[in-house]
Amino acid sequence: MGKSPHVSMEVWDDGVAVVAISNPPVNALAVQIINGLQEKFDEATRRNDVKAIVLTGRDGKFSGGFDINVIQTVHQTGDVSFMDGVSIDLVVNTIEECKKPVVAALQGLALGGGLELALGSHARIAAPGTQLGLPELSLGVIPGFGGTQRLPRLVGLPKAIEMMLLSNLIFSEEGKELGLIDAIVSSQELLKVSREWALDIAGRRRPWVRSLHKSDKMGSLSEATQVLKAARLQAMKTAPNLPQHLGCLDAIEDGIVHGGYSGVLKEAEVFKDLVLSETSRGLVHVFFGQRATSKVPGVTDVGLEPRQIKKVAVIGGGLMGSGIATALITSNIHVVLKEASSEYLHRGIKTIEGNIRNSEKRGKLTKGQADRALSLLKGALDYSEFDDVDMVIEAVTENIPLKQKIFNELEEVCPAHCILATNTSTVDLNVIGENTTSQERIIGAHFFSPAHIMPLLEIVRTDKTSAQAILDLMTVGKAMKKVPVVVGNCTGFAVNRTFFPYSLSAHILAHLGVNIFRIDGVISSFGLPMGPFQLQDLAGYGVAVAVSEQFEGAFPEDRSFKTPLIDLLIASGRDGKNNGRGYYIYEKGSKPKPDPSVLPIIEESRKIANIMPNGKSIDVSDQDILEMILFPVVNEACRVLDENVVVRASDLDVASVLGMGFPSYRGGIMFWADLVGAKHICERLTRWSELYGGFFKPSSYLEERAARGIPLSAPAPSPSS
Repeated sequence: MGKSPHVSMEVWDDGVAVVAISNPPVNALAVQIINGLQEKFDEATRRNDVKAIVLTGRDGKFSGGFDINVIQTVHQTGDVSFMDGVSIDLVVNTIEECKKPVVAALQGLALGGGLELALGSHARIAAPGTQLGLPELSLGVIPGFGGTQRLPRLVGLPKAIEMMLLSNLIFSEEGKELGLIDAIVSSQELLKVSREWALDIAGRRRPWVRSLHKSDKMGSLSEATQVLKAARLQAMKTAPNLPQHLGCLDAIEDGIVHGGYSGVLKEAEVFKDLVLSETSRGLVHVFFGQRATSKVPGVTDVGLEPRQIKKVAVIGGGLMGSGIATALITSNIHVVLKEASSEYLHRGIKTIEGNIRNSEKRGKLTKGQADRALSLLKGALDYSEFDDVDMVIEAVTENIPLKQKIFNELEEVCPAHCILATNTSTVDLNVIGENTTSQERIIGAHFFSPAHIMPLLEIVRTDKTSAQAILDLMTVGKAMKKVPVVVGNCTGFAVNRTFFPYSLSAHILAHLGVNIFRIDGVISSFGLPMGPFQLQDLAGYGVAVAVSEQFEGAFPEDRSFKTPLIDLLIASGRDGKNNGRGYYIYEKGSKPKPDPSVLPIIEESRKIANIMPNGKSIDVSDQDILEMILFPVVNEACRVLDENVVVRASDLDVASVLGMGFPSYRGGIMFWADLVGAKHICERLTRWSELYGGFFKPSSYLEERAARGIPLSAPAPSPSS
C-alpha cells in the first residue's frame, strides 16, 4: 500500500488480532486512520476466530497523536464535525466497551491522541524508553479523546494535571511506577507479551480494566476539589491569557463530579470551543510556520546536498562568542576559539566551561556528554589552527574596520570551501566583506543572546551569498537545535529592524507623559516577557545608543525619535541591570523593582523633548498604550515584507516569537496584526501621525492592504505577465 495512511489487521493462530497503525513518520491519527481503526475493530469484534485484540503502530512507533493538519483545516474552514463521535464512538464504545479485551503495545512514542487510544485499551504494555504524554495544550486545545478523564484515573489527579497543563512527557519506566503502564518488555518481545496478556484477560487470568470507571486513585471529592482549586490559581497566575488551561481543568472537574462519561462529553464540548479560538489558531500557525522556515526557494529546492561541517572557528570569546562556541560543542562540532590576548582567551574558555557545567547541573547534559563537549574545544591566539576549518563565525564588537580587517585575514588563511560568517546584529554584510574577493562565502549568522539558549538563528544572505553556504549554515543551525530563518541583508535584518520602533514608541509615549511602569505592565500583560523599559535595562544603555546610531544613519529622520532620556540616565550613573540601577532596581535574589528615583530624570527628559500637547500629559487607555507600542512594529514589519527581507510572512512570525518573545499563542507579529485588521491599524497610525508626527505614518504597503482589504501576511500578488 506504499506510504498512504492505513490500518492493517492480522489474525494470529492464537486468536489474537493485531491491528497496526501505519502513517509515517510518526503514525499520526489522520482521518483515514481513525476510520480504518473503526473498521478493523468492528471486523475483529464480529469475527468468531478473534478472541482478543492488540493495537500497535508500525516502524517502531505507536502514534505521535492526532494529525495537526486536520486542526489547520478546521481553522481554515471553521468545520469541527470531524471530531463528532471519535471520543465516544471509537474510544468509548468500540475500544473500551469492546466485548473482547484490547491491549495497546507501545513503543517509540504514544503522544496526544495516540496515548488516548492506549488509555481506552484494557492494558498497556510498553518497550523501554517509550515517550508518553498529552501535550495538546501546547496547541491551544485540550486532549479530545478522553484523556482528561482517563489519565487522572490511572496516575492520580496531581500528576495528570501536571502532565497535561505543562505538556510534560514521561518515559514508560516512570509510567510503570505511576500505574499508566502495566509491564515493560523489550521491543523484540513486545507483540508476543501483549498477545499473551490479551489472552490472559480473555481467560480471566488478568483483570479487565476499563480506566474510565476506575476510582481508586482519585481520592475524596474534597481532596480533588482542593487540588483543582490550587491548579486553577496557578494557571491564572502563570498562563493568564491561555483559555485551554482552565478549559482542561473544567473538563477534569466535570468527570470527578458527574462521572467519567459525563466528563468525556464535557471534554468534547470544551475542545470544540478551544479549537476555533484565536489561541489555538495562533499556536498552530507558529507550529507550521516553524516547519516552513526550512523551505527556502533557490536553496533547498535546487538539488544541493549540505556539506559536512566538522570544525568551526569562533573569533571573539565575549558573551556572544562563548555562547556560540557552547552551542557548537554541545552539538558535537569541534571548535577553535580565537582571542586577541591570553587573558581574554582564558576568560572566554572559563565562560564556556561554566555554561557546560551549568547545563550538567540542570540535567540537560550527563557528565559524559559535558566532558565530551569540552574535549572538542581548543583555544588559539593566532590563525595557525584555521587551515582545516569548515566555517568561521566572527563575534567581535560592532567595529566596522576591525571586522573588515578580520575578513581580509580570513580569506588568506582559511581553506577555499570555508564559510565566512559574521554574528553582527546590525552592520551591513556588504560593508564587512567589501575588500574581499570571496563574497559568495560571506554570510550572517545572527544568534540571539544568550546564544547557547535562545532558539533563533537569523541567516543573513547578500545578493552574492551562494546557495551552498546558506544550506550549510541552515544545517549547522539545525544541528545546534536552532530554528534557522533566512533573511535579506539590511540594517537590523528582520527581527531587530522590525522591533526597532518598539522602544522608540515607548519613549514617545513616556515623553507624552505616560508612566513608564504602566507601559511595561501593559506589554507584560499582553504576553511579552517584559516591557520595553525593562528590556532596555537588561540590554544595557550602551546597546541602545549603538543601535540608535545604526538605525538613524540608515532610515529617514521621521522614522526615528531622538530620546534625551538615555543620555540623562547614563549621566546619572545608571546602566540598567549591568550596575543594578536603571528604570528598575536590581538586587540579587529578588525581582526587579520600579525605581521611583528615576521619575525626576524622566520629568527632566520630558522638558527637553517638549512634545506634550500644550505641555500636558496625554490621556490614554491600556488598549491605546498597547496599540501605540505595537502598531509601529507592525508598520515596520510591513516594510520588511514589502522589501522581501523575509521569504514569507510566517518567517517573521516565527522570528518574532523566538527572537523577541512575542507570545506564541498570538501567532507572531503579522498573524496578530491580521487578527486586529489592517484597516484599524492604518486608521490609528494615521490619526497618531496627525497628532504626534511622522514616526506613526503608515507605510504604503499598510495603506494599500488596508484600502483593498487584503491580509498583511498574504503573499504579494504576482505581477500579471
